[in-house]
Amino acid sequence: MTRVASSHSPDPAPEPADRLHRDADPGPGSDPAPEAAPDADPATAAFRELLTGPGRALLDRLAAGHRPEDEIALVTRLRRDHPAELVSAALAQAALRRRAAAKFAPEDAARMFFTADGVEQATRAEVARHRARRMAALGARRVADLCCGNGGDAVELARAGLRVLAVDRSPLACAAARANADALGVGDLVEVRQDDVTTTDLADCDALFVDPARRAGGSRRFDPEAYSPALSWSVAAARRLPVAALKTGPGIDHADLPADAETEWVSDGGAVKEAVLWFGTGLPGRYRATLLPAGDSFLTDATTEPPTGEAGRYLYEPDGAVIRARGVADVVAEVGGRLLDPAIAYVTADTLVATRRATAYELTDVLPFGLKRLKALLRERGIGSLTIKKRGFAMTPEELRAKLRLEPRRHRATATLFLTRSAAGPLMMLGHPAEQPTH
Repeated sequence: MTRVASSHSPDPAPEPADRLHRDADPGPGSDPAPEAAPDADPATAAFRELLTGPGRALLDRLAAGHRPEDEIALVTRLRRDHPAELVSAALAQAALRRRAAAKFAPEDAARMFFTADGVEQATRAEVARHRARRMAALGARRVADLCCGNGGDAVELARAGLRVLAVDRSPLACAAARANADALGVGDLVEVRQDDVTTTDLADCDALFVDPARRAGGSRRFDPEAYSPALSWSVAAARRLPVAALKTGPGIDHADLPADAETEWVSDGGAVKEAVLWFGTGLPGRYRATLLPAGDSFLTDATTEPPTGEAGRYLYEPDGAVIRARGVADVVAEVGGRLLDPAIAYVTADTLVATRRATAYELTDVLPFGLKRLKALLRERGIGSLTIKKRGFAMTPEELRAKLRLEPRRHRATATLFLTRSAAGPLMMLGHPAEQPTH
């Protein structure tokens, strides 16, 4: 069972739901939920009921799902044997689990608990797993996971072989973190403590992970000093331990990055998910791009400005993590190419070169932008389905698509359209993904 510790200070108000990232349910055969004093918070009380035998049985019954038109009849049947509050909580939880399957391994998602905001904002398990494994590789043994939410990161840290002190001020988050660790088989490695993270004693920890709250009132906070806790507090705490990882939004301003930290941008499936400030890697001030699920990781090397020029036969679109890590010049050097514009992250070259940092496209047409010219070109090519990408171009893909009035039933060909600018003005480039050569 997960060890549980609680602050002796008065219990603060529960955290907003957006901090309730990822939750887990003890599966059949796990120890029963520990008895606790009655919960003043109705959400926590409802959660604890879901951890009881009747609650777990009800969730198991709902696991197969149901048609929306059958819900009224289903609720009526279930309320004959269960309290209305439990039925409502179980139905909501079952729906959230189905949504969460897009971010978690199906066998984990089927046992986890979520809030609506928690599903929406949850870190993909692959991203949390990468971070945990890197922390283990740096020699960490006992990690303080501050602002642990529902414990998803704590679980992955424990799965990487680390002992974890998971801390959150929210009683509901702590209850979920306990359930997560036990349900997913790492309860012996995770201690959950309800506490103010800014006053938690970290004396027995040799590593730190902080995932601060970055939303308030439903709005995202972009200023790192508006995080809870503020980035400056987290950086000061990180400097007191041998290893630390501080999660931030992927769009953090480079001016806000501490000079003594390595910053890693992580993408998953091409979408940039987070930036992490690492302390203790021996690479202060360096930028890194990590591309999941492949796991390719690149330190930014280029220090010179890349050349610019006209479009060649191929266009390379760097991964978003590479762009944020200022690694576009490395892509240019790798493929022997150039930029169309010094401020835009499109790389062009005359030859096809294998690269894991970018996606390559073969261009068929490169023309100054003109709506009539584009419509005529698409008709000539028989293109009815178009992927539209743009950088440094005023019109949005949605606006252009409405003007083009594509006819996918009549025209079967597909293509990718790039809208950008060059020294000569607005540019449109038509092409398709290129087959990557082997290394």
